[in-house]
Amino acid sequence: MSDISDEANACIDALRAAHGNIGGEVLGQEGSEAGTLVRLRDANGAEYECVVWSGPEVAELRRVGTGPSGADDGGGAMAGVVSGTKRVSFDKGTSGTAMTATLNPESSVRYVLGASDGQFLNVDIGSHGGALDYRIENPDGSELLGLMASDTPYEGQLWQSGDHVIEILNAGAQPVTFDIGIGIR
Repeated sequence: MSDISDEANACIDALRAAHGNIGGEVLGQEGSEAGTLVRLRDANGAEYECVVWSGPEVAELRRVGTGPSGADDGGGAMAGVVSGTKRVSFDKGTSGTAMTATLNPESSVRYVLGASDGQFLNVDIGSHGGALDYRIENPDGSELLGLMASDTPYEGQLWQSGDHVIEILNAGAQPVTFDIGIGIR
């Protein structure tokens, strides 16, 4: 068996603390400078996503997808088609969230996140099967980050308090599925 990363071990520990030592497997992980997304499946077949910042510090552990009962668990990480504006909130006691979605061609989605002056924002977007771009607006509508390719993560200190907007754009001709991790510290 190959070595398990420190990030995956931190997620396994968080899963054990929340649900007991029921066993399972690491399905995979994707990392960047901003953080790591680890996917786990427990022995009962339930799947989880775990966002880990450097340290490794678990920012969020959330059950995702369709559980063993065959019903969507409401975790919000199904790869549904998104558009318009979505309010981002974190589960109690966490400092980040991860989502998976699909963006139709020539469209965009805006994720709105309340944050305070002096906090640090982390954004990490991974696209599957196509190129996406993103930009970040300050609460006053000014540009915090100009248009960037989705394979370039962002980490920076905020200088305004209020609703910040992360807009993801698909200028291509095909739908693109993506993962997004958003964290505040």
